[in-house]
Amino acid sequence: MAAAWCLVMVASGLGLARAGPVPTSKPHSTGKGCDIGRFEYLPPTEWKTFRKAKDALENSLKNQSCSSCLFPRPWTLTQLQVSERPVALEAELALTLKVLESVADSSLEDMLNQPLHMLHYIHSEVQACVSALPTSGSRPHGLLQPWLNQLQRVPKRVSRDCLEATVTFNLFRLLKQDLNCVARGDLCV
Repeated sequence: MAAAWCLVMVASGLGLARAGPVPTSKPHSTGKGCDIGRFEYLPPTEWKTFRKAKDALENSLKNQSCSSCLFPRPWTLTQLQVSERPVALEAELALTLKVLESVADSSLEDMLNQPLHMLHYIHSEVQACVSALPTSGSRPHGLLQPWLNQLQRVPKRVSRDCLEATVTFNLFRLLKQDLNCVARGDLCV
């Protein structure tokens, strides 16, 4: 009986181990249907998939140089109010998806399938948080509105290759810093 119980405990432990790290902080939730705290730590398998896709994209763009700064970074999401951070992240994710879905190199399609699937999932969860935010009388403050405007303008002004390069080089910062910051909520300082 003890051996059977031990086997059940080991099996359930292995199932939990595959689920990825358990966040130690309270998950950020801005309203009903919004719980992006689970994205504070992405599982290692997801990181490996993103790394492969990013490396393949970088190889296809190795001769590309861009003078435009699509994702301005004299500031970080920590400079925004906690309620504005999901809005900024949602805009970044939307642009990242739009660009990666239309990558010029068709040989990368298979490599991008899983990362795009994960980005769509994260984007839909962040959209749920943004739509759950109170809208009465809330307007973007100082840094957010100009940055959102720039995200809308720059794609019209730069080449497709430059957009791909910028989004590719920004991908890990988006996932490691911005997504983590929004997932941590008030704990992101």
